[in-house]
Amino acid sequence: MIEKVLIANRGEIALRIHRACKEMGLQTVAVHSEADRDAMAVRLADESVCIGPAPSAQSYLKKSQIIAAAEITNADAIHPGYGFLSENAQFAEMVEAHDLIFIGPTADHIRTMGDKIAAKQTMIDAGVPVVPGSEGGIKTISEAKKIAKKIGYPVLIKAASGGGGRGMKVAETEKDLETAIKTAKTEAKAAFGDDAVYLEKYLARPRHIEIQIIADKHGNVCHLWERDCSLQRRHQKVFEEAPSPALNQAQREEIGMIVAKAVKRMGYRGAGTMEFLYEDGEFYFIEMNTRIQVEHPVTEMITGIDLIREQIRVADGKKLSFTQEDVILVGHAIECRINAEHPETFVPSPGTITEFHAPGGLDVRLDSAAYAGYKIPPHYDSMIGKLIVHGRTRNECIMRLRRALGEMVVGGVNTTLPLHQRLVEAQDVIDGNYDIHWLERFLGLK
Repeated sequence: MIEKVLIANRGEIALRIHRACKEMGLQTVAVHSEADRDAMAVRLADESVCIGPAPSAQSYLKKSQIIAAAEITNADAIHPGYGFLSENAQFAEMVEAHDLIFIGPTADHIRTMGDKIAAKQTMIDAGVPVVPGSEGGIKTISEAKKIAKKIGYPVLIKAASGGGGRGMKVAETEKDLETAIKTAKTEAKAAFGDDAVYLEKYLARPRHIEIQIIADKHGNVCHLWERDCSLQRRHQKVFEEAPSPALNQAQREEIGMIVAKAVKRMGYRGAGTMEFLYEDGEFYFIEMNTRIQVEHPVTEMITGIDLIREQIRVADGKKLSFTQEDVILVGHAIECRINAEHPETFVPSPGTITEFHAPGGLDVRLDSAAYAGYKIPPHYDSMIGKLIVHGRTRNECIMRLRRALGEMVVGGVNTTLPLHQRLVEAQDVIDGNYDIHWLERFLGLK
């Protein structure tokens, strides 16, 4: 039985996990690097352990030090959050080998879904629609040319391991193909230690739609509707909403049940997200994230379900606290990722926050570990927090978001608040008329 959780992460997600644990009556242990001694989660946790110097390779990615911290504090379980070791199969195995509970899926599922080629085949076997492309990794240029000719240009070359846009290249014509493959393989090797790549049909203007699921050890699986994460810059999400303005109720019910059935067939346990490209009324699976997502709060706002709490309950062997019939979609939610970056150049802006004021009011939520006087270290992701709002309708939600963005104050560093203020005034965003390339066109990057 879980009574004490070690939080193997930092920033807003560490605080988010801490809050869920305290509401469940659980004790918490915060691990931290030397740079994060004054982090909010460290201040609030029941216990804290320094696990190394500022660089994540010497702290948050050190598996043995995290497990040692769990053992010396007598923690029962480890929650990895997102990023860092959250999708590291070896870490999940190590956690369980030390008689600790890993709050996440099995190592086998992490490994399978982490390999994009294996994940795609798993989805094909489960009846989930996928993007046309190679059946496995590309072995030769001549093989790639045959596949590309069959599915038609342009084509997308993608790394079999990893994500975030690294190891991903577009070939507009056969003339571009060889260079694109070589470049993608080089990037993939450098980023993930694996140069395997595969080929897919490149969709011109798709939306990015993802389906949130959660499953327990007893065969119960529920989908929690979809999120639209199409507003992206360099494959990094900036603004997310739920439900998608592009889908009708019949479409979301259909894709939700397809995903839930596939997850049940896999025997999956825990929270996960299936990501799709959506174009011309068709869904195409691209990957599955075997962890909690940064944008999970928009799903919580439209369903009233605490996903972190359910993750912990499921890891503890309990059944889901709800059925599919209980997952009722209410209203609309939008999340803005507020980063410590210049709003036009996106250059990171580490430093001391001199002023900090969180917006408030009905259905306004700020997931942030920042405070006045907090020093944003230069060693990690630049996200200050996530502003999430909910409304009865999408229009009400946008109006509330405008108001909340105007109230939020972060002084001393550059932030992307002005970018989000521009987005909620843009007619295409107001109309819900955008795709995964829209933001880069809006910013003049394409």
